[in-house]
Amino acid sequence: MRSCQKIRPSGSYDGKQGFTYLEGVSRERMGAQGLCMHLLTIPPGGRAKAHKHATHETAIYAISGATVMYWGERLEHRMEVSAGELLYIPADMPHLPMNPGPEPAVAVIARTDPNEQESVILLPELEMLVP
Repeated sequence: MRSCQKIRPSGSYDGKQGFTYLEGVSRERMGAQGLCMHLLTIPPGGRAKAHKHATHETAIYAISGATVMYWGERLEHRMEVSAGELLYIPADMPHLPMNPGPEPAVAVIARTDPNEQESVILLPELEMLVP
C-alpha cells in the first residue's frame, strides 16, 4: 500500500565507505523505489575509503562543519565543502571525503538508489594518492 510516511532517523548502519550513517529513507526502511536519504556525521579526523557509486548520483547538503573531498579518476581534484553548501557527485565518480576538524561535520545525503550500498565500489588502489 502506498502512503506518505514520517520517521525520525533512529538506527544506524556501517557503509562500505567506512562511515556510520543514521538511517533515514530507503527501500528497506520505507519502501522507497528511487532514492535514499540519510544523515552522516563525520568526526574530526574522519576519512572515508576511496570509492565510487557505480550507478547512482549523490546530492549532499552540509548542515554544519567543513569537509574536504578529493575526486576524479586519480583523486586529482580537491574541493572544500562548508555548512550551508550543496554538493553534487555524478554516478561512477571516484571520491574520498574527509573531515580535517576541529568539529564534527554533519550532512544530509540523498542518492538515486534506494539500496545505495549495493553499487558502492571500493577503490583501494587510490588510497595512497590522498595525503
